[in-house]
Amino acid sequence: MGLALAQRALAAGAEVIIAGRDPDRLKRACAELQSPSVSVETVDITQECQVAGLFERIGRLDHIVSTAADIEGAYELLPSLDLRAAQRVVESKFYGPLLLAKYGSPLLSATGSITFTSGIAAYRPAARGSVVAAVNAGLEGLVRALAVELAPIRVNAVSPGWVDTPIWTFVAGDRKEETLGAMAKRLLVGRVGQPEDIADAISFLMGNAFTTGTILHVEGGHRLI
Repeated sequence: MGLALAQRALAAGAEVIIAGRDPDRLKRACAELQSPSVSVETVDITQECQVAGLFERIGRLDHIVSTAADIEGAYELLPSLDLRAAQRVVESKFYGPLLLAKYGSPLLSATGSITFTSGIAAYRPAARGSVVAAVNAGLEGLVRALAVELAPIRVNAVSPGWVDTPIWTFVAGDRKEETLGAMAKRLLVGRVGQPEDIADAISFLMGNAFTTGTILHVEGGHRLI
């Protein structure tokens, strides 16, 4: 989803900084984007000193977007759930965004925005997904609170439904295609989401100057089934 957003922003003429903790993934993303307007920063957003250093290096900016989520090992029934896996979800999807807001918001203009990524699990939780459901719900509460505290900077979240991304390797393993196909038949739009669908939604939240404290659902009608 982050890569699709970067492609969209570059096509609109923006200068883009992509950040992540895996240098190899960043290198592949940069090669795919193939633009002189993109730069790369290696950072683990769960580490406060690294987040502080990131914003010291990049200086002023217009928008901050986070799609980070470390859910490896978190989709387990309670008897099998490893606490450290649960903690990684909290660190990547709650503390990480909190740190991005803490250190990034002072560098944003009054017309700037921060956009986070929650998810359908907060509304349609399933067995094995209790940790992700809880963290998504907590993140949405954080969005509303930060929208008040950081105003007039706008703070929002996009809440994707089932989107065909590599993260499904951790959720469904080798049954990814079967699992996504079954959901596509259930959804009102007849398909699961694509990264470009989420990039569209994030672009709206970045650009609409009258939207803040909002959770934008992009889930193919999942909440209605």
